[in-house]
Amino acid sequence: MQDPAFSAPGKFFKGNLHTHSNVSDGALPPEEVCKRYRENGYDFLALTDHFVGAYGYPITNTLPFRTNSFTTMLGAELHSGAMENGEIWHILAVGLPENFDPSNSPRFTPSEDQESGPEIAKRAYEAGAFVAIAHPEWSGLTMNDARSIAHAHAVEIYNHGCEVECDRGRGFYVLDQLLSENRKLTLCATDDAHFHAPDQFGGWVMVKAEANEPEALLDALKAGRHYSSTGPEIHNIVWGSETVEVECSPACNIAVLGFGSRTAGKNGKGITHAEIATNALSHSKWMRISVTDENGKSAWSNPVYRDQL
Repeated sequence: MQDPAFSAPGKFFKGNLHTHSNVSDGALPPEEVCKRYRENGYDFLALTDHFVGAYGYPITNTLPFRTNSFTTMLGAELHSGAMENGEIWHILAVGLPENFDPSNSPRFTPSEDQESGPEIAKRAYEAGAFVAIAHPEWSGLTMNDARSIAHAHAVEIYNHGCEVECDRGRGFYVLDQLLSENRKLTLCATDDAHFHAPDQFGGWVMVKAEANEPEALLDALKAGRHYSSTGPEIHNIVWGSETVEVECSPACNIAVLGFGSRTAGKNGKGITHAEIATNALSHSKWMRISVTDENGKSAWSNPVYRDQL
C-alpha cells in the first residue's frame, strides 16, 4: 500500500501552520510575515495570532497578501481553561471561520468562568478547523491533559520556536502514547515564529493537494495527506505486510517506529532508498517513519495502522 500522503493526486506544497504577528505578540506586521515566508520558498502560511481579549480575539486577515503562487489560511492559537499544571491551554486551529466566537479569555491566565481546553478544541473542530495540540513539551502537558482533547486532528511534534528558545520543542511522547491508546492522530512540525529570535523557517509541513488553495490544503491536512520536516524530503513510502520501502533525500538513518520500544531501521551514508523489514513491529497497531540526515535534521511521516495494510 502506498502511503496516503504519496498516493493522493496533486503535488506537495510547503507550509507553516503556526506563526504570530504584531496583531498579538509577534514583532512584525502580518504583511511582512507573509512576505518573508513567501520569499523563503513557502507555498502557504497560517498566521495564528493569540485568540485572547488582550489582543481583541484576532483571526488575522491575511487575504490581501495572497498571490498567484502563495496563499494563506486563517487561524488562531486558542486559549481557554486550565491544564493540570494550572496554566492556560494552547490549541492550534487552522482554517477557522472569520466569525469564530470569542472564548472569554481576557488574558493568558485561566479563569473559572471560561470554557475548558477540550471544549474550545471541540468548538474549533466543529467549526471546520484543523486542530492540533500545540507544543506539549513546552506547555508541560500531562497525558491526562492530552487524553482530554477528544477533538483534534494532530499533535505538534516539533515546534521550532520552543526548540530554539528553551529546548522544549518536541511532542513525540504524547503522540506515541495517544496512538498506542487507539487515538487516530497525525503530526505536524511548525515554527511558532514571533521574529523576536531566530525562530522562523525551521519546521514545516509538506501537504499533498491538487491546488495551493485554502480549502484544498485544509482537506488534505484533515485527511493526513502530508508529512512534516525540519530539512529532509520524503519522496515515497510503500507499506507491505512485512516490509516498508522508503525513498528520500540523502539520509543517515531511516527508522520505523511503533508501540513501546519497537523499532526497525537502516543506518549509513547518503541513503536514498531502503527496504526495511517490519516483523519486529508485528504486534504494533501503528507504525510511522522518521528520516534523519547527516546534519541532524529530520522528516516524519504520519502513522499508518496495521488494519490498513
